[in-house]
Amino acid sequence: MERGEEQLIVSLLDKDPELKKYYDEHQELEKRLLGYQHKAYLTPVEEVEKKRLQKLKLAGKDKIMEILGRHRQSGVQRGTE
Repeated sequence: MERGEEQLIVSLLDKDPELKKYYDEHQELEKRLLGYQHKAYLTPVEEVEKKRLQKLKLAGKDKIMEILGRHRQSGVQRGTE
């Protein structure tokens, strides 16, 4: 996520429980993936788990961006009324 997007997301967390849920999950997956990055070698089971976490993280990011898009759209609509 870009810095500006992340700042906007953080500013909306208190207002949107769905966004907060996906953002918190995204942060947790990031921490778990960092654990794999510090290893010199991953077992086949760890490789599979790492790939699974990456897919979950990407799906969560897509959801976050969808929610962010809705907020931006509603902001544009409010601004033009």
